[in-house]
Amino acid sequence: MSTSDKPEVVERGTKDEKHKDDDKEEGEKGGFIEKVKDFIHDIGEKIEGAIGFGKPSADVKAIHIPKINLHQADLVVDVLVKNPNPVPIPLIDINYLVESDGRKLVSGLIPDAGTIHAHGEETVKVPVTLIYDDIKQTYDDIQPGSIIPYRLKVDLIVDVPILGRLTLPLEKTGEIPIPYKPDIDLEKIHFDKFSFEETVATLHLKLENKNDFDLGLNTLDYEVWLGDVSIGAAELTKSAKIEKSGISYIDIPVTFRPKDFGSALWDMIRGKGTGYTMKGKINVDTPFGKMDLPISKEGGTTRLKKKKEDRDYDDDDDDDDEVC
Repeated sequence: MSTSDKPEVVERGTKDEKHKDDDKEEGEKGGFIEKVKDFIHDIGEKIEGAIGFGKPSADVKAIHIPKINLHQADLVVDVLVKNPNPVPIPLIDINYLVESDGRKLVSGLIPDAGTIHAHGEETVKVPVTLIYDDIKQTYDDIQPGSIIPYRLKVDLIVDVPILGRLTLPLEKTGEIPIPYKPDIDLEKIHFDKFSFEETVATLHLKLENKNDFDLGLNTLDYEVWLGDVSIGAAELTKSAKIEKSGISYIDIPVTFRPKDFGSALWDMIRGKGTGYTMKGKINVDTPFGKMDLPISKEGGTTRLKKKKEDRDYDDDDDDDDEVC
């Protein structure tokens, strides 16, 4: 037999042995992939733990009312934002809404509100302005002088690496007043010293507080006219408390020259009466902060009368202010 005719001998394993080899190979591949997955997971956790990526937190620390008067109330909301991440995060938008009993009072958007430093915290100030005329036109049942409840809702939108864009919702409730200016009347004028060249007198004023909260009077800035002539303008510093829906009396000294009044003074002396006007403002403390409130009285009438124990009473005199 020639060499070429010699049969070739090929070694083959059994079928079972082949399957065992295939399973072993698959097992080795599967084990490798699982090890890679575990490795990546471990590395991810270690990286995340090392660099500290996480969700920022926010909390309303305080609400201030830096300005309040008859026209508007300015609120400033202090929001403390904490950033646990190793990189600064942008504060993309701030959405806010103020409502009372489920009714919207004001809403707004503050874009590009700043950046929170890495591993830091920032107090973000959110300014909100309530315009009373807008509120009264929308809700006619909200009366001047009242106190209304409010609910403040703030959404802070931040952009955090890995975590993406997040919304941090906040809520705070409180009360806000709808101020009403006090009523003022000149009850009487008491002459301490009378002469046509110089007269010293005391104005007895009545202040009525029509608000549902107390007023602590700090200063009174006023000017008084008898007829068309001013008899005094000054700023009086006098502490007094005017309770809610209450009345307080204040004495104000004035000095003037009666001869400047012409016929107005003689009308007052003869009992005909003369008109008076008062205008000014008061600065008061309230549970909501300091307020400057206007005071005014036009169309009042003043005349010279006898003292109460000596005079005859009549219906017409009951509505007039007394000059002693």
